Amino acid sequence: MATTKKAAKASTKGLEDLFLDGLKDIYYAEKKIVKALPKMAKGAEGGEVVAAFQKHLAETEAQVERLEQVFDLLGKPARGRTCPAIDGILEEGSEVLDEYKGAPALDAGLVAAAQAVEHYEIARYGTLIAWADQLGMTEAADILKATLAEEEATDEALSALGEGGVNERAMQEAA
Repeated sequence: MATTKKAAKASTKGLEDLFLDGLKDIYYAEKKIVKALPKMAKGAEGGEVVAAFQKHLAETEAQVERLEQVFDLLGKPARGRTCPAIDGILEEGSEVLDEYKGAPALDAGLVAAAQAVEHYEIARYGTLIAWADQLGMTEAADILKATLAEEEATDEALSALGEGGVNERAMQEAA
């Protein structure tokens, strides 16, 4: 009987509910990222890695504001919803900071951890944009597209950092 009741309740939820839940999820994630980036910047050793994290912090703060705009468009309060996925990804980054502190591979590990965050965000924003488009929420989709473009650019910049010497320095210094 309980299963039928639960199934009936779940069946009343639609794409708009899913969209709102997704917004809450990414809002929580972005707020957690704002807290994590200064720690990553402080722990990084290479100036270019520190600068990349500081730049991304400023972008992420603006992304939080954009998400608040989307909540406003929906007439909903900007509230996060615990996201175990981002918690796990950020925990991995913390482990890199702890386990590789002072090691030649620290910056390469931090760049990799940051890319895991970016890939999560890119997946989330892409889905939210598709849902917003489906729901006819053009303005919300446009706001989210601006953030997705930044996330993709950050991912490319992190790849360039790794390929531009961070990974090689980790290998050479370890030898």
